[in-house]
Amino acid sequence: MYSFLKYGLVVFICMAFAGCGENFKTPIHVNSPDGKNVFVLSVENGKGISFEVKREDKTLLQPSEIDLLSKDIDFSGDFRITNVKNVSHVGEWETRLGELSTVPDNYNEMKVSLESPEAKLNLTIRAYDEGLAFSYEIPEQKGLKSISLDDELVSYKFDNDYFVWSTPEREHGRLTAQGEYQKVLLSELKQGAERPLLIEYSDDLKIALAEAKLVDFARLSYSADPNAPLSILSSLDGELLESAQDTITGALKSERSQVAKVKKQLPFQSPWRVIMIGEDYGDLLEKNYLIQNLNDPSAIADDSWIEPGKVLRESTLTTEGGLRAVDFVAAHNMQYVHFDAGWYGNEMDDSSDATTITLDPKRSKGPFDLEKIAAYAKEKGVKVMLYVNRRSLEKQLDELLPLFKEWGIAGIKFGFVQVGDQDATAWLHEAIKKTAEYGMIVDVHDEYRPTGFSRTYPNLLTQEGIAGDETTVTNEHTLITMFTRMLAGAADNTVCYYNKRVETMGSHASQLAKTVCLFSPLQFLYWYDRVPASPEKLDGLWGDTKTIGDEPELEFFDNVPTTWDETKVLEAEIAQIGVIARRKGNDWFIGGLNGNAQRAVQLNFSFLDEDKKYLAKLYTDDQQVETRTKVKIEELEIDRKSKLDIELLANNGFAIQLVPIEE
Repeated sequence: MYSFLKYGLVVFICMAFAGCGENFKTPIHVNSPDGKNVFVLSVENGKGISFEVKREDKTLLQPSEIDLLSKDIDFSGDFRITNVKNVSHVGEWETRLGELSTVPDNYNEMKVSLESPEAKLNLTIRAYDEGLAFSYEIPEQKGLKSISLDDELVSYKFDNDYFVWSTPEREHGRLTAQGEYQKVLLSELKQGAERPLLIEYSDDLKIALAEAKLVDFARLSYSADPNAPLSILSSLDGELLESAQDTITGALKSERSQVAKVKKQLPFQSPWRVIMIGEDYGDLLEKNYLIQNLNDPSAIADDSWIEPGKVLRESTLTTEGGLRAVDFVAAHNMQYVHFDAGWYGNEMDDSSDATTITLDPKRSKGPFDLEKIAAYAKEKGVKVMLYVNRRSLEKQLDELLPLFKEWGIAGIKFGFVQVGDQDATAWLHEAIKKTAEYGMIVDVHDEYRPTGFSRTYPNLLTQEGIAGDETTVTNEHTLITMFTRMLAGAADNTVCYYNKRVETMGSHASQLAKTVCLFSPLQFLYWYDRVPASPEKLDGLWGDTKTIGDEPELEFFDNVPTTWDETKVLEAEIAQIGVIARRKGNDWFIGGLNGNAQRAVQLNFSFLDEDKKYLAKLYTDDQQVETRTKVKIEELEIDRKSKLDIELLANNGFAIQLVPIEE
């Protein structure tokens, strides 16, 4: 039977070697389209459900166990396979909002029906060239209409004590999606490690464990398996993880909870458990669309109203400041003005009311006429975003959305969202759906990390879950982030420029480069900076605030897009060097970041069109340049045969824009 879809072909083949209800022999192999990646499923009496992962002649994962814990259904019995159905999909999908405009989506899928004397379980396995994934479905059984799941344990067993890149423990045993990364042995992996988890398998093979399509479920985390040497254990987080900056304390569990972590109506399918596989760091990053491929296609029939772009945070919270910010955004090819915390009172006070414009006196003395600013922005073709803390969102979302629509607001930044447990996860994704109904885009802040939901609801343009520039991170940290956190998808890095922390983090050319290196359909620029003609800010709550100048390299910020047609990683060595080239239309943009050692980089432009010459503008750090920012600009003629040598000092960077030369 054949079924034609808009962007692909699906072939269904039902395998019934001995008739439904009979045992199928295991192990069962599911091969990726190119035949390199193989998922091997085994169901043996007395040994439960296990799997191996192979790539060509290597066994990447030794026999690894899947175990579900529930007081309602006993999943520990001896399973037999009662049916197997294969599906092959060849296709692609298109997006205006990604790192690629056309996303390949090719896989072989096997759905395996399992049954024991106590339980029924369906396991769906997908094999992609980019990696492997599996999820489980618990059907209706034994007269049950719902189930409580105490935990889901998957033990990923390796043959050596490989290094992994993990967020470390913080004070009071907390971990955070915005923390620094440490390179540790998998046997030393602390409880609660974030997703994706990068594993240094070998020089020519990298693995990342991840999660996809987390919508109404407790999220995964990882730890060293205390019961299995050389194994990484994934389990469900049943407790909230709240931001370290929030006033309500919260902590990840220090030991496995005995209460149900998931409650679902039957039947239900779990999120996908993902094993990303790449030949190197760059290959893994280029294939990060695998996470979105495991999510449903867009539920928004017409998404033309969803506009990506560059955002300016207006920090004075005054009418005059807002109007001048709109002027600046309109003049510099930016798209949004954002008003952050303080416009409706103290965001941390549960009594603050986001249906009113009531300034926090610590942030601004006003006046602040938001509706006047929004009307002026509309005249100028600029959109307005508002920050709202989750306290108000949780209480007032259904009131806020129609009111914000009336005010002319185009998007909301969700602040200090809670993540981890099922209730927080379900609330957040339902809130994103509701926001789409009112034609508003979303930026989710603090501990949330994406699992591909932006494919289904593309109004979720970006999210944090990253230690961005507002936390004064070094180039080295960013070069770890690029090949760990960015495997999950877009990240709101909050690029700074004139703030003094730039000198601590790296350099001004590095700041230019980050708009290319760290993908986000919403790019916040000038995070701490004030537009010219804006009122002086006297309270200093935003720290070292300087006025945006007229340095010539700011043209790069004006020109750089935030979404792309094509992406190529040119140099990739975690914590050391990262160079990414991205194309929008006919133009290419390149960002390069360097770590703690001086180095020479040679760029090869073989990815350019064969019959074109390009005018390249190269932006590098140079202390001899007599501007505040010390950025040198050079113009070069480049074609696909060109080679360009760039000498980089430690903690420096570079950016390039290439525009075709018309004959």
